Amino acid sequence: MKTHPPADAWALKRRQWLRFTGGTLASALGLGGLTTLLHTPAQAQSGYKALVCVFLYGGNDGMNTIVPTDTRYNQYASVRGRLALPRNALVDLGNSGYGLHPAMAALEPVWNQGHLAPVFNVGPLYAPLTKAEYRSAPPNSALIPEALFSHSDQQLLWEAASTNALTRTGWGGRAAETLATANPVISVGGNGRFGLSTLSAPLVLPGPGSTFGLEGLSNTSWAPVGARKAAIEALYAGNHPNALLDAYMRQQREALAVSDRLGALVKTAPADANASAAINQAFAPLISNGRISSSLGQQLYQVAKLIEGRATVQGERQIFFASLGGFDTHGNQIAGDSTTGEHARLLGLVAQAMACFHQAMINLGVAQNVTLFTQSDFGRTFKPNNSAGTDHAWGNHQLVMGGAVVGRTTYGSYPELVLGGPDDVGVHSWEQHGRWIPKISVDQYAATLLRWFGASDSQLDTILPNLRNFSQRQIGFL
Repeated sequence: MKTHPPADAWALKRRQWLRFTGGTLASALGLGGLTTLLHTPAQAQSGYKALVCVFLYGGNDGMNTIVPTDTRYNQYASVRGRLALPRNALVDLGNSGYGLHPAMAALEPVWNQGHLAPVFNVGPLYAPLTKAEYRSAPPNSALIPEALFSHSDQQLLWEAASTNALTRTGWGGRAAETLATANPVISVGGNGRFGLSTLSAPLVLPGPGSTFGLEGLSNTSWAPVGARKAAIEALYAGNHPNALLDAYMRQQREALAVSDRLGALVKTAPADANASAAINQAFAPLISNGRISSSLGQQLYQVAKLIEGRATVQGERQIFFASLGGFDTHGNQIAGDSTTGEHARLLGLVAQAMACFHQAMINLGVAQNVTLFTQSDFGRTFKPNNSAGTDHAWGNHQLVMGGAVVGRTTYGSYPELVLGGPDDVGVHSWEQHGRWIPKISVDQYAATLLRWFGASDSQLDTILPNLRNFSQRQIGFL
């Protein structure tokens, strides 16, 4: 007589059968909560829109990303010393009075098209904050964000739009939940806090050419493979009297459904016969031997495919997350001269990937419907350290790009370039490094993006609880 495993033995079997980057398929898809995540009724919206977050992990040096070219340049150069970029090497941003790092030359055409805008001195804030208020605030004051200058904590504060490092959800996840988008945040850059909501996790996708779904069971036209997949699907069919197991089975069914729907789209690589000619043409500067040559380029290529295939992805509102690490440049930020080195290399990767992505959106006819924006842990000290690098700071400069962006101008207040001045947290000589107190909060930055995305004022207050502390709720770049 045949013996059968106990009813709950299927839990062990599914770990053996459903493998995806070391975990269950549902886990890989970001289906960590106990609610249905994939087919939430979408809020009625007119026309397609997408937000694309590019997080620069490690703390990008904003002071060498965008530099004043007017009379303030001498102040910049005198403090920056050997890190100072030559004025004549900067990418000229017209009459704005600023220039980009020369490694970001790929973005000059985007600026000239009016589709790029720098936003100055942004950072986590509970409410507007002066230097006097910062210096006189008591310990654990709500006015001071928690664990300032700490990588892990400040990443969370940026991703959560919060000043409390224990905030569990991200502002992207809360936006997807509040606006009832058809999908959770779609991440091609890891499982960060940005995409978490109260009951869901981001949908994490691999890069072009990767299998997304049941490992080894994609060719269901071969009878044994088809039979095995059908058997797995049967494991999760129907209902279970145990509420937790029933929820888990439902998650697995949803995971199978979304992998079936998106698997082919996710896997498509530049060299494939079914690759998009419009996207390949835009990313041509980054394509070598049929592959995208940079990590961020691969991620934004993937996002471009998902936007082109939005009918398959589903939903009129989509939020994406991409990332690039390596920006913790405490030492050897430059090499040889100030225009070369690790920071220049990283900024070149960012600019090239952004420029290719924007051209893809133009080629697809959706540039007006897609807005890309940067975030990063924090800015870096204006004053360099003794290792040809910079240290952890606070307020930082960000870039926003897209057809709807009101570009060819800058937003916010560039900090006063005086060590120990009104924008520097330091007073005593030993602490005067140019750690800027932000003038724009993450909440205001996010609110501007989300208002364009379709959020109402009441929805913004739900997504961004600290927004009500600011009289200016949005910045004018969209």
